[in-house]
Amino acid sequence: HLLLFLLFLGPFNCFASYSRATELFYSLNEGLPAGVLIGSLARDLRLPTAGGQHPAAPKPPLSFTLASRGLGGQYVQLDNHSGELHTSAVEIDREALCVESNGATIFGGAAAVSFSSSSSSSESCLLLLDVLVLPQEYFRLVKVKIAIRDVNDNAPRFPVPHIRLSVPENAPVNTRLAIEHPALDPDVGTNSVQTYRLRDNYGVFTLDVEENESGERTPYLIVMGALDRETQEEYVTVIVAEDGGTPPLVGSATLTIGISDINDNCPQFSDLQLNVTLYGNSSLGTHVATVQAVDMDLGSNAQITYSYSQKVPQPSRDLFHLDESTGAITLSSKVDGDTPRLHRLIILGNGPGCIPAVITVLVTIIKVIMRPPEVVPRFIANEAEGVVYLKELEPINTPIAFFTIKDPDEKYKVNCYLDGDGPFRLSPYKPYNNEYLLETTKPLDYETQQLYEISVVAWNSEGFHVNKVIKVQVLDDNDNSPVFSQQLIELSIEENNVPNAFLTKLHATDADSGERGQVSYFLGPDAPSYFSLDKTTGVLTVSTQLDREEKEKYRYTVKAVDSGFPPRESIATVTITVLDKNDNSPRFINKDFSFFVPENFPGFGEIGVISVTDADAGQNGWVALSVLNGSDIFVIDTGKGVLRAKISLDREQQSSYILWIEAVDGGDPALSSTAKITILLLDINDNPPLVLFPQSNMSYLLVLPSTLPGSPITEVYAVDKDTGMNAVIAYSIIGRRGPRPESFRIDPKTGNITLEESLMQNDYGLYRLLVKVSDHGYPEPLYSTVMVNLFVNDTVSNESYIESLLRKEPDISIEEKQPQISIEPAHKKMESASCMPTLVALSIISLGSIALVTGMGFYICLRKGKKHHRRDENLEVQIPLNGRINLHMLEKKPMEISNI
Repeated sequence: HLLLFLLFLGPFNCFASYSRATELFYSLNEGLPAGVLIGSLARDLRLPTAGGQHPAAPKPPLSFTLASRGLGGQYVQLDNHSGELHTSAVEIDREALCVESNGATIFGGAAAVSFSSSSSSSESCLLLLDVLVLPQEYFRLVKVKIAIRDVNDNAPRFPVPHIRLSVPENAPVNTRLAIEHPALDPDVGTNSVQTYRLRDNYGVFTLDVEENESGERTPYLIVMGALDRETQEEYVTVIVAEDGGTPPLVGSATLTIGISDINDNCPQFSDLQLNVTLYGNSSLGTHVATVQAVDMDLGSNAQITYSYSQKVPQPSRDLFHLDESTGAITLSSKVDGDTPRLHRLIILGNGPGCIPAVITVLVTIIKVIMRPPEVVPRFIANEAEGVVYLKELEPINTPIAFFTIKDPDEKYKVNCYLDGDGPFRLSPYKPYNNEYLLETTKPLDYETQQLYEISVVAWNSEGFHVNKVIKVQVLDDNDNSPVFSQQLIELSIEENNVPNAFLTKLHATDADSGERGQVSYFLGPDAPSYFSLDKTTGVLTVSTQLDREEKEKYRYTVKAVDSGFPPRESIATVTITVLDKNDNSPRFINKDFSFFVPENFPGFGEIGVISVTDADAGQNGWVALSVLNGSDIFVIDTGKGVLRAKISLDREQQSSYILWIEAVDGGDPALSSTAKITILLLDINDNPPLVLFPQSNMSYLLVLPSTLPGSPITEVYAVDKDTGMNAVIAYSIIGRRGPRPESFRIDPKTGNITLEESLMQNDYGLYRLLVKVSDHGYPEPLYSTVMVNLFVNDTVSNESYIESLLRKEPDISIEEKQPQISIEPAHKKMESASCMPTLVALSIISLGSIALVTGMGFYICLRKGKKHHRRDENLEVQIPLNGRINLHMLEKKPMEISNI
């Protein structure tokens, strides 16, 4: 309404409104609680208040209204009467409200304003409000601007927790390296990040901050001292960012400064000369010595290659091979009598861009003559003819034998080793020299390998070798349990099996030898008593006949036990599925089914469900239903057992049906059963009463004036094809015409019409009574009407005159008066078991009543037909229900009707 009012006044007051537009400016800190006064619009606009108005000239009070509640309206609360502006319950967060577009970094939905402090406008955050001041004499639009002042409520935060920089080790002093991940602070001005510092500068680093034109501050790492990667390759410290608030807030991140390598070191040998002795009988490839230089640099800067100096003679080069990568010196030619006994090898260690390092290797060759070494065994385990016998499952480190290695000359060192495959180890037996112990390294397994052949080889520096062959025979132990070929044995057998039927033959193996590998079979404690298992052969049988309908699944355990000591056993699970045979006929839940269905039930409607089961499974349990009799009227759904009628059923045509339903299963051969179905139709009020007498609206009866009051004149007779309350008929006169029409009455139960009063001279003439014949059906009774014509006179002298009167449509006013028939409904509560006989009895009685009434009607028609021999004597009256009564629908000549 306010907007419509403003729109209406706008064209007339546009200049005045424009001239009275006002701007107010306020400022407040962010994060203030609700209710803090921002400003008073009435005071700041110098508007008169209620206390300052002259009492002689009262004016309407001022009204302050926000023109629209936009984004800024949720943060303030405006008093409509006083014009005071307060903070609302929604706290103002400057960083969330104002995202700076110039130099701002957005995170978490707020904005971190740039570090520029030269222009306060860049740090301004305004809430804009439009306030309307009413009434009309004070009307103005007030533009309210509220500047949100920043509060130091955000600490600096680095975008990453770990910052890494790389500095070359030859970086000069005062080298500056930018830290690419500066700290961020959503606050602005002095509340933003101001300084950086290092917690530990190691005496060689410091920080500096540079500010660009947009006000962004970037920290720089400055090298303050000499760096050497070989002394320290990495510095780990913490960089701290601090803002300018009071008190200041800080944020930190881990700063790792890596020192990158440069080629500032050359290879160096630890020794200048190396003395080596070599025996003259050394074999080719014998290792002589290894030289190794060290370069403190990394990567390609530390790659070293080795080479002979040009001063090394060629024979020495041919006799000794130098590996240029590893510095290994090996014997490459055979030493003979002509080979010099002393060789001076000058080797260079070469590095990239470096002067080679030099080392001298002096090799002295000694000539020797020796006898082969000796190997003397002393067995600890059982041994016979060079064969050692060990039991399987012996513990690890089981001793087998001692071996003494002897040098006949007692001049040279003799070494030995074990040759051959197997879990054995030959090691020196300390503190003795030349004593070796042969022992196992893991348990032996007879089932894996029964015999091992190994050799103890002794050799000296002259290349003489001696072999001592030893055979180890593993003895079996009962360390294996029987193993079933299947842990889960799944079997199946048809039900009704013969006694002692074969199921399966169990098979388990035992890897042990002899009696330890002989297996016996036993049933588990959960096995039923009618299952048998042969102990020796493992044949599983069932001694009794199984019935799937009684139990379909059997599950129990069987054991396989070997003959070892102590015996070992294993368990398997046997599952037996009893397969179905078609040994059960379909079974109806009841042998007799009864359904009560209202007549006129729609075609293919659900009459009832025939429930049938078959204890068999699968196809043997599939049941198909069919109607043996009455299939032209009824049909049954095979799958669901729903019985339906193809047509609508009429109780008046047939009140009950008896069907036989057959159920056939899907077995081969198929089994079947039958059930009796009784369908009783319940009556509904679908037939109006049928008037049998009088037979025509054009017939009339002569009533003599001398008839005494109370005498029966005639009757209206009608029947109803329905039963029960639907067939209870009531008669009533709903329209009268005549000289004194109230002279006649009708009995509501019997339909008898009697004379109520004596007839006078003035009562002569034609009386027309419109009789309504109605049933007591539910929910709405049905009715028919008939016209009863009475001619009061002594004689009938002019029939044509009476007929002309009958042809005229009478002017009869309808009296909608319900007939008063007292019917005592039965409210007796009956047992559910007696309902069916009672209903059947009522149906039989109703059918008998209908037959009796129909017979009486035919009898009356035949009797009346004997008195009249005129053409077109079909006088049956068909009057539509609830329709307009056409008294000239049938044009019949009147007939004389005598009293019944």
